[in-house]
Amino acid sequence: MLDNKNPKTLGPPKLEPRDLQTTTSRLGRSLLVKGEIFGNEDLLIDGSVEGVIRLTERKLMIGRAANVKADITASEVVIRGNLQGNVHAKGRIEIGNDGSVTGDLTTPEVLIEDGALFKGSIEIEKSAEIIHENALPEAKSAPAIAAPATTASSI
Repeated sequence: MLDNKNPKTLGPPKLEPRDLQTTTSRLGRSLLVKGEIFGNEDLLIDGSVEGVIRLTERKLMIGRAANVKADITASEVVIRGNLQGNVHAKGRIEIGNDGSVTGDLTTPEVLIEDGALFKGSIEIEKSAEIIHENALPEAKSAPAIAAPATTASSI
């Protein structure tokens, strides 16, 4: 891009709104990943994954063709394929009617559609937002004054 002041020099690239939007990465059907996946963007898995997936602040989508054997931590998880492993989500976990999950779920909100397969346990925990909204205001109190201890006499 040419600089308007001097047409022969390049200026810094101008960012457009579409450049600032979050992206979704995709793991295709023919790919197999063994190990750990960490990231700060949404992820759609259509292939196979074995290991650990951590997208703490992002959304994970497991597509219909996916086969995942992993423990997952994400902000939100949508499962349409096959998952074997435990899932911990800060937000919602959704198992679609094509989804199959064997493992334990920990989340403040869960949706299991008719036709979905699920074997495991569900632990509903309050999200950080709910805990913050329900917190009692801090009470201010005067410092405690200790009274002299009394001793009991033996009988």
